[in-house]
Amino acid sequence: MSARTETGWSRRLWESKRPLTILALLLVVGALAAAGYLASRSGSKEVFSGLPHAYSYLEAKSPGQVQLHMMSLSPDDVILRDAGLPLRKVPAYGINGGFFYGEDLLSIAIMNDDPVSGEKKAYGSGWYNAKYPRGTLVWDGAARKFSVQVVSSGDELSVSDRDNYWAQGGISMNLKDDELWSVAATEEHLPFGEDQRMRSGMVYDNSGKLWLIVTPTLCTAAEFRTAIQDSVPGQGLEGIFLDGDGSSQMNAEETVLPGDSRPVVQMIAVANERK
Repeated sequence: MSARTETGWSRRLWESKRPLTILALLLVVGALAAAGYLASRSGSKEVFSGLPHAYSYLEAKSPGQVQLHMMSLSPDDVILRDAGLPLRKVPAYGINGGFFYGEDLLSIAIMNDDPVSGEKKAYGSGWYNAKYPRGTLVWDGAARKFSVQVVSSGDELSVSDRDNYWAQGGISMNLKDDELWSVAATEEHLPFGEDQRMRSGMVYDNSGKLWLIVTPTLCTAAEFRTAIQDSVPGQGLEGIFLDGDGSSQMNAEETVLPGDSRPVVQMIAVANERK
């Protein structure tokens, strides 16, 4: 057999097997890609993934293009708790709570007359809205009633039973009064209201449903408030602004909003089991 004949025969043999060879290579590449995807999925599992929870999730984009991520739940399923970490590292669903500085909580955060981050009446414990009276969302468990009360400390809260309530401090939204809200925001010293920042809030409606809301959209306080009025379901909405900017964080099965991953002192968590 001549060299030319051998070369032609070898080429024909290779060409006849080439489709099978290419198919085998594609199968190997596909298997490696699938293995890598599964490994990345298992490696990125959140610390709260799979926990039982008592909330419903909703997303909405307002006419002003503010993206809202919302968790709705019963007030009986709220747990105000300390965090001390970026929320993504906390094994609980929920969002960030009130204002803080360092390790000191500067907003009221009280459950059944106990502040969540220290001793009662201690600075930084969650017993006080530091410096100013500020809008505080209160669930009176005995009366089965929400309210927003502008107070400086837990001593001033009006509730039916001191052993059956929770109170979360922030800044009044005054969703029912478009003229009052900006005056109140000034009096309550809403931080960086005119800046374009991520924001979070807590809103209830006439039916007794509570909404925990975070937007990653950079927006002013007014734009965030308007987005809530436009996009949150329910009648008679009222609520408060919570801490914002990089503190605006959400742990949900459906989405994770890490803010800038800073540690936050306090969290509004969702109970693991419905009561």
